[in-house]
Amino acid sequence: MGGVVPERTAEAVSRARAAIAEHARLVDDFPAPGIAFKDLTPVLADPEGLSTIVTALTHGCSSIDLVAGIDARGFLLGGAVARELEVGVLAVRKGGKLPPPVLAVDYSLEYGQATLEIPANGLNLSGSRVLLVDDVLATGGTAVAAAELLHRAGAQVVGVAVIMELAGLGGRDTIARGLGPDVPVHAVASD
Repeated sequence: MGGVVPERTAEAVSRARAAIAEHARLVDDFPAPGIAFKDLTPVLADPEGLSTIVTALTHGCSSIDLVAGIDARGFLLGGAVARELEVGVLAVRKGGKLPPPVLAVDYSLEYGQATLEIPANGLNLSGSRVLLVDDVLATGGTAVAAAELLHRAGAQVVGVAVIMELAGLGGRDTIARGLGPDVPVHAVASD
């Protein structure tokens, strides 16, 4: 793995937080009344914002073999982070998006059920050390489900990196219960 210099990534975290503060858009009553949604789309559309966020997501990473990006914004971020770390990327897809055969895991969301999938053939993930990447950490259920899916494929999730953590929703605790307290969770910013 190349490219991870702690001083460089720490500086990127600071610059990424400034980009989020400058460009993120707050949308009241979305997706439901009473919720204030922080839209990161303008941050990622800004070249400096995207660049610093990608580098910031690598902060603290070491000995990673693969980046797994969670459908859909995690794909965008995961590919860029993998390039920065000089490793491959795997898309963890929502159910029904991949041709069979697939490995799948069903999990509960606060508003229903969902499925995540990865290809069952053509990948040898056995023994791979994986960084799981997504845009937002809310309740943590999706990250734990993705990690379970990767574990079934023989991989080990050794870290979770997100742009924004919604700290009041307990996602970090859910990940600690599901993956163990030693799996680091890196959030560039929290809200």
